[in-house]
Amino acid sequence: MSIAELIARAASSPSGAAVLDFVLPRCCVVCERLLDRGEHGMVCGRCWARLPLLPAPRCERCGHPTYGQKCRWCELLPPYIRAARSVCWASGPIGLGVVHALKYQGWPRVAGEMAARMHRLDWPADVLDERCALVPVPLSAKRERQRGYNQSAELSRALAQHWSIPSWNDVLTRVRHTETQTRLTPGDRLRNVSGAFRARPSARNVLRGTHVVIVDDVVTTAATLNACAAALCDGGARIVSFVTFGRAPALGDRW
Repeated sequence: MSIAELIARAASSPSGAAVLDFVLPRCCVVCERLLDRGEHGMVCGRCWARLPLLPAPRCERCGHPTYGQKCRWCELLPPYIRAARSVCWASGPIGLGVVHALKYQGWPRVAGEMAARMHRLDWPADVLDERCALVPVPLSAKRERQRGYNQSAELSRALAQHWSIPSWNDVLTRVRHTETQTRLTPGDRLRNVSGAFRARPSARNVLRGTHVVIVDDVVTTAATLNACAAALCDGGARIVSFVTFGRAPALGDRW
């Protein structure tokens, strides 16, 4: 019997779980505080309570805080983007910490907790009526080998269970490896992902006339999401929406 099987068997009983908590104490993947006995997730309740949620009022289309002014974030989105939503600012030790745990620290199980919060986002009524599938942003084969999984696909799979719609992981492909967007300027981001995605020819019949929702962990300038949306529309999708866990603050945002 493997070590993993022994641990799973021990955790199945209350006494075994208590012993495991003593020998192998669980801690929050964000703040590294020991988890309380009643906490069963990867992120502690204190960190979730301190998550920097996007404040209201927000734009009805893109979900960005407007601070009582005209929305400027919508200018980043092409006309075939119906709506965009994010849970929190991807900033500070909690917002970035949760994303980094999923994306860089090898904790794919965090996606379930993130998706539970993405599930609670409010949407325009037509998006709720029309959305037929989720599409994760694909990674290059090189980066997926390095990471061991696609964090967007993990989020999409978990969110699909909440929304009771499929996650289409095979309709969109990344046709070339791209440099990480993290340190690039907005203009460089656009050039970096231009032409990097393509709808699979086999998916055209599936995509035709649909309203699909692209899933990613974080949106900054929407360059990657827009490139994915353009590829899906070229492949037959009628309209596209975006959902991410985090959103990078834009110039002038208060977080």
